[in-house]
Amino acid sequence: MSKNGSAGSPRKAERAGGANKGQTLDLERYVPAFVTFIANKLSRSATAFYQKRFGVNVTEWRIMSLLAIEPGIPASRICHIIGFDKGPVSRTLTMMQHRDLIAIRTDPKDGRSHSISLTAKGRATHDKVIVAALDRERKLLSCLNKNEQEVLIDLLRRIHENLGAVTGQTGS
Repeated sequence: MSKNGSAGSPRKAERAGGANKGQTLDLERYVPAFVTFIANKLSRSATAFYQKRFGVNVTEWRIMSLLAIEPGIPASRICHIIGFDKGPVSRTLTMMQHRDLIAIRTDPKDGRSHSISLTAKGRATHDKVIVAALDRERKLLSCLNKNEQEVLIDLLRRIHENLGAVTGQTGS
């Protein structure tokens, strides 16, 4: 997308691939595209950065940050909060357990449920990564003043809470 707004313009589409007879997205205004593009670019760059500096990828970091907030939560809660499918989360948890970043314990009251928490090594890794993560966030938001940052956070929170309007699911 360019600053002049040409990414979604019909003229550019005509030059690129012939006559444009149907409706097209304006990628300079279509919010789901913006959110997706930003998320994809942030994730890709975060994985490269965190992997190089701390030996963890962005999925591992997301799980670690959640476990620091909610120690002992089950995998189903992790999936619900970060919006990932069970398979990738399960594979990531297995890899993290083999690297001694997390401990997975069977719930003594319910043998089907597991409690997941950071190990000492996992917590130490988390404590290093969070400094870099917060610095990346600060740099990302540096184009906004404090009031704009608060408005953005509020708007994103409200959109997140309204996801059920398009997913058919209630809750975040």
